[in-house]
Amino acid sequence: MDDHRNPAPKNAIGLCLLPQELIQNIFLSLVLPEIVRLKLVNKSFSRIISDHTFVRQCNTLSTSTTWLFVYKKRWLRDAVLHAFTDRSSDRWFRIPIADLLKPVQFHGEDLYFLAASNNVFLFASNTVREVVAVNLVSVTVKKIPPSPLGPRGTSSWRRSGMKLVTEPSGSGHFRFMFAEFVGNHPVLFVYDSRTDTWKSTEAVESGASEFSPRGGGHVFLNVVHGPRESVLVASTPECDAAVVLRPRFNYPRGVGGNLTVGFSWGNVIDRLHVYGDGYMMIVKSEGARVTGEGGVNRSVRVLKGVELWGLSFDGRKWEFVSTVGGVLEKPYAAMMGCLEEKNGVVTAALVSNCDGVWDMTWLCFDTKWKQWTWMPLPDCKMKGWNMAGISFSSGLTLP
Repeated sequence: MDDHRNPAPKNAIGLCLLPQELIQNIFLSLVLPEIVRLKLVNKSFSRIISDHTFVRQCNTLSTSTTWLFVYKKRWLRDAVLHAFTDRSSDRWFRIPIADLLKPVQFHGEDLYFLAASNNVFLFASNTVREVVAVNLVSVTVKKIPPSPLGPRGTSSWRRSGMKLVTEPSGSGHFRFMFAEFVGNHPVLFVYDSRTDTWKSTEAVESGASEFSPRGGGHVFLNVVHGPRESVLVASTPECDAAVVLRPRFNYPRGVGGNLTVGFSWGNVIDRLHVYGDGYMMIVKSEGARVTGEGGVNRSVRVLKGVELWGLSFDGRKWEFVSTVGGVLEKPYAAMMGCLEEKNGVVTAALVSNCDGVWDMTWLCFDTKWKQWTWMPLPDCKMKGWNMAGISFSSGLTLP
């Protein structure tokens, strides 16, 4: 891993003269890609970073670090993941993956980034309709057999309808989960890397189960959203239960009438819905005319605000959580986003494009303190490129 600023220390010899405990404390203040790069500087640094105590402390810290990964469409021989974390908020890190993907013999520029969890990353090919798992720590790549639904193109994978769950033991094993309607019934599909097999389970209606959707680290997969209700599948990470949830909107008392209530309200183009982990973010915008290069007027959207909604305790309603606006106003021609919740903090990334220039905003809402934070992300050098996947992940670890 490397970053755009090449942060290798210029005075590594002087740093080596410090007590080892102090050097370890300095290294622990860095993010993982910086630590990996320091391991290559000299044998002294490599010995410190390979120490079992340091690895354990580093990996403990990394579990609370949230990363945003972006993959832009380019020739496979130049395949690179771009990684950002708010612990190092002034730059992006580059993770070359071209060499890792060589054994699977993908051809052309058809690779798409699906999901990430810990050190495991999933990619899909549209040409050969295959999914592969890349492990950055074990430096391995593995083809995943077709699901019971058969080979799938990249357009068939919905970000809000799938989840990658890695085992906390650090074994590198994982489960890849997604939900779809099959014969008018929501079905959960799970791939287990331990057995290299798929399992499908028809989800049961929540009224027929004692399964509680709140708490316990449950996984929520979005299936479909209609004008009156949503359909989700809730499951445990171990995939030993699958329940259908059909939440409807619950209009909050005492709140003004500017909220977006229901999926049929207003102009559909004025709203972007971003889903993840039992939450829904509604991005609100309005049309505007701006003057571009050469004095030509054109139509754009202007982001006006964001609403956050969450599943009720029983999973039967969408409940209003909070809203933020004003400071987020910006023009765009197209927008997408991703969202995750971890330890009571909802994190989202909004990615917009205007005149070929990509703009990214990182938003967080602390559900305990009812507080929003946000920041614009630095330039990822993506002008003129197409985005081919975006995902959050936590827990990058040292081997």
